Amino acid sequence: MDFITVKEFFEDNNEKFRLSIIAGEEYLDKKKIVVSDINRPGLALAGFFGYFPYERIQVFGKTEFTYIKKLGGVKADRVMGEIFKQNVPCVIISRNLKAPSGFLSLAKKYKTPVFETSLFTTKIISATMIYLEKKLAPKITMHGTFVDVYGVGVLISGKSGIGKSEVTLELVKRGHRLVADDLIEVTRLGEGELEAKGMSVVQHHMEIRGVGIIDVRTLFGVGAVRDSQKVDLVLHLEEWEKGKDYERLGIEEKTQEILGVQIPKIVLPVKPGRTLSIIVEVAAMNQRLKQKGHNPAKELNDKMMVYMGKENK
Repeated sequence: MDFITVKEFFEDNNEKFRLSIIAGEEYLDKKKIVVSDINRPGLALAGFFGYFPYERIQVFGKTEFTYIKKLGGVKADRVMGEIFKQNVPCVIISRNLKAPSGFLSLAKKYKTPVFETSLFTTKIISATMIYLEKKLAPKITMHGTFVDVYGVGVLISGKSGIGKSEVTLELVKRGHRLVADDLIEVTRLGEGELEAKGMSVVQHHMEIRGVGIIDVRTLFGVGAVRDSQKVDLVLHLEEWEKGKDYERLGIEEKTQEILGVQIPKIVLPVKPGRTLSIIVEVAAMNQRLKQKGHNPAKELNDKMMVYMGKENK
């Protein structure tokens, strides 16, 4: 997502961050937040505007207000005016501190929303950055099902009708947890890390052909679902094609790029008689071993090469 409005930020967090608006309410939907970083304008208050990150939310705490008080009325109004003139998205005042004289009138003059919170400065900064990093992170919507199998996030893909939902339902019956069915929202949280969840309207619901829509949380309990999970493995289902060379040893590792991140991928052929839920469980456990530095296929291959070397001698 490229940006969110200050109004969206406030509506999402006013209770959690104990926010209340004290100025500029009429400008909430006109101001945009485009970065997840937060700024404490200490250098700006000292008069340095050579680099001022105007695009960030500005947070004023006890340190900033103590310095403003030390500056005195005229000089304080001048530097605060310069800050608000930069068209900052919004200002947060921590610890329910009383704003200095002229602060709110300058905010209104430059159409800047001002919030106050009872949280300490460091707490509101860290909480706001965590929220914004998730909210502004690159996202993509994918078709498939997503399930937590032994703590491994398995994204099951394949063409419509291949049996993705049925396999996921078997996994839920076997004690694993559904994250999403049909529409999966994938977010890149950092370098090499993806998180996925279901669309809020349909999350934890599944469509089973011949049965219809079911509510997994109601049928199987809250222990059968979870809201989000890291994406660890893509498991692609396709119809068994006679003569096609499928991976049998697991030495050659395939990946799928999602939002610039390479995720391990397994192509799983589907045909009558294969118990797919058990195969998915084994694939998840095997992926977990690989994440811990153990690759059974490569380890066996290395042992075989050593053995063959000895036999040749």
